[in-house]
Amino acid sequence: MAKVELVMPKMGESIMEATILKWHKQVGDQVEMDETILEIATDKVDTEIPAPVAGTVLEILHQVDEVVGIGKVIAVIGTEATADAVPSPTIKEAPAPTNGQAAKAANPSPKATPATVTTTASVSNGTRFYSPLVKNIAKEENVAIAELESISGSGKNGRVTKKDMLEYLANRQQPSTQKTATSKSISAPAVHSNGAANMQSGGDTEIIEMDRMRRLIADHMVNSKHTSPHVTSFVEADVTNLVNWRNRVKGPFQKKYGEKITFTPIFVEAVAKAIGDYPMINVSVNGNQIIRKKSINVGMATALPSGNLIVPVIKNANRLNLLGLAQSVNDLANRARNNKLKPEDVQDGTFTLTNVGTFGNVMGTPIINQPQAAIMAAGAIRKKPAVMETEYGDVIAVRQMMFLSLSYDHRVVDGFLGGSFLRKVADYLEAFDDQQTV
Repeated sequence: MAKVELVMPKMGESIMEATILKWHKQVGDQVEMDETILEIATDKVDTEIPAPVAGTVLEILHQVDEVVGIGKVIAVIGTEATADAVPSPTIKEAPAPTNGQAAKAANPSPKATPATVTTTASVSNGTRFYSPLVKNIAKEENVAIAELESISGSGKNGRVTKKDMLEYLANRQQPSTQKTATSKSISAPAVHSNGAANMQSGGDTEIIEMDRMRRLIADHMVNSKHTSPHVTSFVEADVTNLVNWRNRVKGPFQKKYGEKITFTPIFVEAVAKAIGDYPMINVSVNGNQIIRKKSINVGMATALPSGNLIVPVIKNANRLNLLGLAQSVNDLANRARNNKLKPEDVQDGTFTLTNVGTFGNVMGTPIINQPQAAIMAAGAIRKKPAVMETEYGDVIAVRQMMFLSLSYDHRVVDGFLGGSFLRKVADYLEAFDDQQTV
């Protein structure tokens, strides 16, 4: 029987590890080629990992909630082949570290065996090994190493899992005695050594534990504000022609192509054109270097049913016509809401668009999606009185107006570039040809 090693696959640029969410197969189970064997999660997307070959699961090396480095062996599958051992067809070398991550992980050569892959899956403190996830929870909750080592682990070889940590903290946070004035009153919150309040559930207060994605979003947003000095510019655009065109063609468009035509693909088209005019908005920063991206890959912030956000990416948006953009937008949005996105759907974005008008907001000041340098928010389109210049003089008319806002990294995008780019997007929207056919 040949043995095939299933390794943690490459999940995108700068991603060096992933968390195991669920094993669909256990040791001894039969698995078909391309059948889902486990689910994993990164800070960008949850995804299913298919079996590279048909066979029997011989070993599972990492359990649920464990954080595993890219390229590390996570399971072994036995096949009926005659060779002693064959490499997994899905083995991919870890991506080259970017943004100063070289000190955290090594990029193995194509010939490196799984045993030699450098990984950040676990680090040791004291006498036991703890995953980065467990260590982060311990750090956030001010759990000292001595206290951490006293926690009984339910993982492999007594390893402490996320579940163990949460159960321990739930018991730890319950005081043995609690004095209250009435049955409805809430005791004063305990204060940790760092000054943070440790609130207790009770009365009219409910403590809700952040889910994994919300924690990652929170970390990502804090990191963005810490990394980039944010500046936000605003313009107001008259999009009457655009709105009239969409109202006129949305029925025939869907009938002809089987796709809904929303405002989002029109916004993406304008953004892609404006990036072509101002390519230095399509950059990222690496130390003292400015990395200009030649591809125009526009991410679109998408709200999930859970209330969280994810940013699927429209690759080479400047090469797509309006129909192609509509198809991409609809496909990515539908798969995002149904948790069917693939890792490649959320990577390599160079610019992000968020449509705050979807929620009835007229404008917003979005936070940059690192390592990008800018993000644009499109506000709600509303009928407003506006001054129009005509050959007979200025008149006041009812027009469809909207605000656009651009948050940009002031380290590399100054006010002239940011403001000019945003004005150009508005110009493209205002100049939309309302006579074009579908």
